[in-house]
Amino acid sequence: MAENDSNPSETSVEQVEVRKQKLAKLKAAGAVLYPNDFKPTHTASEIIDKFTSASDEELAGAPKNLRIAGRIMALRRMGKASFFHLQDRRGRLQIYIQQNSVGEEVYGLFRTLDVGDIVGVSGHLFRTRTKELTLDARSLRLLAKCLRPLPEKWHGLADVEARYRQRYVDLMVNPEVRQVFEKRSRIIGLLRRFFEARDFLEVETPMMQPIPGGAAARPFITHHNALDMELYLRVAPELFLKRLLVGSFERVFELNRNFRNEGISVRHNPEFTMVEFYQAYATFEDLMQLTEELFVTLAQEVVGSLQLTYGDHVIDLATPWRRLTLAEAIMAHGGAEKDNVATLDGLQRLAEKKEVHLDLSASYGHALVEVFEAVAEAQLIQPTFITGYPIEVSPLARKNDANPAMVDRFELYIGGRELANAFSELNDPADQRERFLEQMAARESGDDTANPIDDDYVRALEYGMPPAAGEGIGIDRLVMLLTNSASIRDVILFPLLRPQR
Repeated sequence: MAENDSNPSETSVEQVEVRKQKLAKLKAAGAVLYPNDFKPTHTASEIIDKFTSASDEELAGAPKNLRIAGRIMALRRMGKASFFHLQDRRGRLQIYIQQNSVGEEVYGLFRTLDVGDIVGVSGHLFRTRTKELTLDARSLRLLAKCLRPLPEKWHGLADVEARYRQRYVDLMVNPEVRQVFEKRSRIIGLLRRFFEARDFLEVETPMMQPIPGGAAARPFITHHNALDMELYLRVAPELFLKRLLVGSFERVFELNRNFRNEGISVRHNPEFTMVEFYQAYATFEDLMQLTEELFVTLAQEVVGSLQLTYGDHVIDLATPWRRLTLAEAIMAHGGAEKDNVATLDGLQRLAEKKEVHLDLSASYGHALVEVFEAVAEAQLIQPTFITGYPIEVSPLARKNDANPAMVDRFELYIGGRELANAFSELNDPADQRERFLEQMAARESGDDTANPIDDDYVRALEYGMPPAAGEGIGIDRLVMLLTNSASIRDVILFPLLRPQR
């Protein structure tokens, strides 16, 4: 039973003032306003799980001094006896309080309480006439006053950004939002256990780097005062993780934050989370199998099924997953013929037909990727590994033995979105230096997402890096998939937003 259905930022001054006056009266009466000595013995869910099915005799034998703390989420006052719902981190429990049980002073305090206040309660359990498990209060303390009324229709606000800006309110009043982030935490824990069970070592690599590398992306730039040097927030941890392969760590993974100074959308946040992992003596095809195992494990543990509802689609994660090259995907989903995807001229004709804007100076490889993204990507609903990537868009990947114009790489698409990128790693230092030089030429021509030369990384390769494969998986998009969330903002606790005016 909430008291206000507006955005808390628009809460009336009068409502806030009334609550402040209540707090001032308590202070004047000598009350400790924000105590920190109440210790709960149980959570709401512990009480419900343990006693919901208890017989009347078992309930009568339950502890007489159960202590629970949380936020008042509904109030039903009825003279000298009242009910309220208390919510803690694990759920809600109904509380019954009557003046005869707690005394006039405590019941008088209760009558001043508001929805949103945080209280500590102790008492014993019983069932109401409607059979609802309820705590009969024998004591009550105010632990923290809520000075702003809680909204009633927060989840349905037309301005959804208000929910993101004040996530603390969103979490408070919407159990389904809390459940998304509880699942996110569980997913990350499962990821760790999955890799640890396969002898991968979790590591940490620098988040501030002297040279941005590992992905084609614009970095954020900062300045270190003591060293008087520019540093970059990492766009990817790849080059440091592969240095660890050189250093004899043959299987490593990192759950990491990356930063890319680019656009914001339902798929993109400038600060995002990835898991990146590298395995010596493995190929990109080995990682396809590992990725299938990982997603199947997560779906079974988190959803309990390999069939997921995502938006308007039912996605089936049963393996093996479909595999297509970029060219095959364009033909399958873009209505193209083989001659449309075999040459740059053919791609340009197809792009014109499909009203896809192509840079006239684009190479065949860049054009192939741009056309794929325009005509095929959104249609890859069921899990699909896309392979056949050109070398010019893959500066850190190993050349394909049969066709050196291509590399051994895949991207995973589910629900029309890229979730993973992987390849067999380039470990030839001479080839890597040549690729860096090509990237530098692209930078000098205006491509500010191209990788600069990392001489130390090349030096590391000269010590010898074992043949290996590596992969990055976007955690935010993975959580979106497993929680049926439409926007990346729904799975990031505090997404970046424009400042309020």
